[in-house]
Parts: sequence; C-alpha cells; structure tokens
Amino acid sequence: MHNQLQSFLNRAWYGRVRWLLLLWPLSALFRLLAQRRRDQFLQGKKQVYRAPVPVIVVGNITVGGTGKTPLTIWLVQQLQARGFRPGIVSRGYGGNAPQYPHLIAQNDTAVIAGDEPLMLARRTGVPVMIDPDRSAAVQALLQQTDCNIVISDDGLQHYRLGRTFELVVLDGSRGLGNGELLPVGPLREPEARLQQVDAIVVNGEVRHPSLYALPSAFRHALRIVPGTFKSLLDHSDCPLETVRTQSRLVVIAGIGNPQRFFDTLHQLGIQCECRAFPDHHAYSAQDIADLQDATLLTTEKDAVKLQGLPGVKGWYLPVDAEVQGDLIDVIIAALQRFELSRQHLY
Repeated sequence: MHNQLQSFLNRAWYGRVRWLLLLWPLSALFRLLAQRRRDQFLQGKKQVYRAPVPVIVVGNITVGGTGKTPLTIWLVQQLQARGFRPGIVSRGYGGNAPQYPHLIAQNDTAVIAGDEPLMLARRTGVPVMIDPDRSAAVQALLQQTDCNIVISDDGLQHYRLGRTFELVVLDGSRGLGNGELLPVGPLREPEARLQQVDAIVVNGEVRHPSLYALPSAFRHALRIVPGTFKSLLDHSDCPLETVRTQSRLVVIAGIGNPQRFFDTLHQLGIQCECRAFPDHHAYSAQDIADLQDATLLTTEKDAVKLQGLPGVKGWYLPVDAEVQGDLIDVIIAALQRFELSRQHLY
C-alpha cells in the first residue's frame, strides 16, 4: 500500500495533475511553518551548534532519491586524497539503535543503523555517526574519533546544525517537479532556497524545464557510473556477461528513484523483471518467497538488508559518482576561508 501511494504521488508531483490544487491550503501552511522555523535559527531565536571543524551538508529540496549517497562517497574520497580525515553524520532513517548518538560498528545490521548509513560505513571505511539530532551526532563524532571534517548526509533542513558549505543535489530528469511545496508538490523548501546554497549538483542530463533557470555559476554536473557486480553471498566480483546469461533475473529496488536503477540495467543489456519497493523498505523472507528459482539483482543500499535472508542469491551493483567541473576546488576554497576565519578568532 505504501509503495502504491508513493508511486501515485510521484506521478502527480512530476506530472500535470490538477486535483493537487485542492491541497493548496496545506501547502501554504507548510510554507509558512518551514519559513518560520528557518527564520528562528537565522535570527538567533533558536540556538545553532557550530562545530570547531568544517561541516559540509549534502542535501536536497525535493522528496525522493537524487543521488546524494554516491556524491557523499565521492566527496569522502576527494577529501581523503587531499589529506582530510572525514566522518559522516546521518539521521539513521530506518534503523533503531540501542541509544543515540550511535557510532556504526562493523557488525551492525541495517535494523540497527539504517540502510544508507550502514552502506556508507562499509563502502567508505570512515566513521559514521547516526542520530536524528545531527548536531548531537557531530559532537559525538568529534569526541569519539579523530575526524577533522564532517559530511552530513542529508540534513539541509536541519538548521540546528551550522554548516560551512551547503550542496544540493537535483535529478536532471525530474527537476523540481511541478514546483510546489508539499503536499501539492515534491518540494521541502521553496525554489528560492536554491539561490542561497553554495553549489547545485544536477544528476544526469538537464531535461526538466524547472532546471533551465538555475544559476550556471553554481551548477555542477553529476554522472552515476555503474561499477562491477558483486555477489550477495561473499561480495566477490561477477562479470557482466555472467549476469546477462542467467535464465531468470529479478531486480529488487527500494530506493528513492528505482526507475533510474532499472534504466541503468537495461542500458547494460540486461533483460530482467523489475520490482520496486518503498524507499528504505525493510525486506522480509515473504518479499522474496516466490523468487526461489530466480537470481536477484539489487542496489548496494538494498543489499545490506537482503543479505542474510534465507534463499537469497544473486548480485548487487555498486555505483560511483563522476562530477564534472571544479566542484571540489570550490569546496576546498570554502574550507580555506573557514580556516582563516578560525585563525582570526584566536
């Protein structure tokens, strides 16, 4: 039912559905409350935690997947190559840690940590701290590790956390949808918010009209590149040709924009059945009960939840982000300005 509702709303938000205008009063209320909340932090009426190290927020203003997680991995790698010791903070959506803040451990499961934070921890090898209060997560991360820079996975609207650099990721095909705030449209904040961030990253070719007017000086192109298929059983590599020759392939994806993943597989020449689940879906044996004769294909994010289920066999596909242009140079310049401002304080 949740999956059907999610698909229904996505079709409405990213199409031209007139009945959504009936929800306009709720959208107007959402706008008022969101703006008032942000103003309270900007005007000092509510306290903002400012960390002693730089904080980079990787977020979006739309509901659904845009490519934040691959970009976060790319950013970790870029910063490490320049001598930084990054750590990640996340809400830990879908997890239920025994207490918060919680530093993800090697033997944690997605039930404890949430699927995205667990995948980020395993993929990058850097410390990942989860807490719905991201400012508390940052403080705990700095107390328990030697990180000297923090990346917040999502959290653009978490204004209690001060930030050095704001980076917004948008989907090139879906753009801003109908351009309306929730629940009439997919926006968490008004489109004008994009004029206040430090950089805008567009995932894929710019096709949606809502993106044409974005300031080109702050816009950077992102491309998601498929990696090598890996076994759900032991993470060993699998050649593409082996995947293509399986008799029955079923793709399972519980991510923000599953169609993008399905399209990637089709572009690789893979013939498969496709099954979409809600984002962050908690898989059970019942979900794959009719697939015992099939070979599964899934995303790296879904793999951390499917692994260990009885009868699971198949592969997952890691992806990497390729960012064109000078984004990392823009970020490094902001970090240098942060360091200079710190020196002037002492």
